[in-house]
Amino acid sequence: MATGAVGAVGVAAAVWPLIDQMNPDQSVLALSTAEFNIAPITEGQTVTVKWRGLPVFIRHRTPKEIQEAKAVPLSELKDPATDEQRTKAGHEQWLIMIANCTHLGCIPLGQSGDYDGWFCPCHGSQYDSAGRIRKGPAPKNLVLPPYKFLSDTMVQIG
Repeated sequence: MATGAVGAVGVAAAVWPLIDQMNPDQSVLALSTAEFNIAPITEGQTVTVKWRGLPVFIRHRTPKEIQEAKAVPLSELKDPATDEQRTKAGHEQWLIMIANCTHLGCIPLGQSGDYDGWFCPCHGSQYDSAGRIRKGPAPKNLVLPPYKFLSDTMVQIG
């Protein structure tokens, strides 16, 4: 029995590092949520922040951009989503999305392309002012991270 117990402890000691390495890194867990002050972001400006190692665009949209986004018929969209589904009620001027093209993960250029949105120069994907795919090989809209407004000037991502 003693030999069996020592063997079991030995196997557990050998296997534990393999199991433990599958846990998320502590640096990622520490960034599961992040708060950002959006007060300094002027209308028409985009700021890129980092959340969980990913770049995130925070765009303070102009009334013209919001109006353009709301006017797009869903039938013209490859991945249909209304502007209201991509923003929070009462905060329609703020667009918050992960800054990776849904084609191959490149970072699109802001306020570029045919739709006053984002243009991915790597393969030509174009997104509108709501981050919806309009042209190119990307299959989906720019991804929205989970976020909520803590106040009119503070947003929590994650």
